Amino acid sequence: MDTNDLPAGNRTQKKLGLVIDLDICVGCHACSTSCKEWNTSGYSAPLTDLEPYGENPDGVWFNRVHSFEVMAENGDSQTVNFPRSCLHCEQAPCVTVCPTGASYKREEDGIVLINADTCIGCKLCSWACPYGAREYDSDAGVMKKCTLCVDKIYNAALPEHSRVPACVAACPTGARSFGDLGDANSNVSKLVRARQGFDLMPEQACSPVNKYLPPREKQQQEEREHIQLDARVSDAGNALLKWIDKTLSR
Repeated sequence: MDTNDLPAGNRTQKKLGLVIDLDICVGCHACSTSCKEWNTSGYSAPLTDLEPYGENPDGVWFNRVHSFEVMAENGDSQTVNFPRSCLHCEQAPCVTVCPTGASYKREEDGIVLINADTCIGCKLCSWACPYGAREYDSDAGVMKKCTLCVDKIYNAALPEHSRVPACVAACPTGARSFGDLGDANSNVSKLVRARQGFDLMPEQACSPVNKYLPPREKQQQEEREHIQLDARVSDAGNALLKWIDKTLSR
């Protein structure tokens, strides 16, 4: 869907969001744990844990990572780690169905938030969200979700380079990028164009702000064999140089 076709009330000029690179995400869950650590005392605190040391641990997590084994046509397999959180959609069904207006999309930056004071915990938003990005806090009786660490990215007490969501700051491989996807000249927008970034489940017509970058194709077998051969030749050459150096040093 072209976002220009959306109702004016759903479009925002500034569109803060995430770009997630599925090619280099290693599934370490650093994004999930850092998100939990920051937000359990942040805007939507607390993030309740349910039986964390029991047989069926559960709780409120704004970011969850799923891992899948994908089989290519040539028989090669590849593990794809898929982080999932709120996508801050332009056409957010969770906002449309909320009977109290507790779920809303901010005009100034496009972030979708929940007002816990007016949320009645009816779960209509979680049923409407096709991405399963809503989390029900059974202790508080309200819905919760990713806020893009709104209390962190605008925190003037933090140095500018730290004003990014906790998940972005913690990612060890740089698989998560944050910025204004409404600005065609922003680094995240350029990254999406360069890597053919895509919307998750576009058939749902939600126009998610967050984008995913596809995994790159694995090297063909002959390319891998060539690299291995080069490595063996390099190792042999290094061994010869070491022998010459040892002999001449006597």
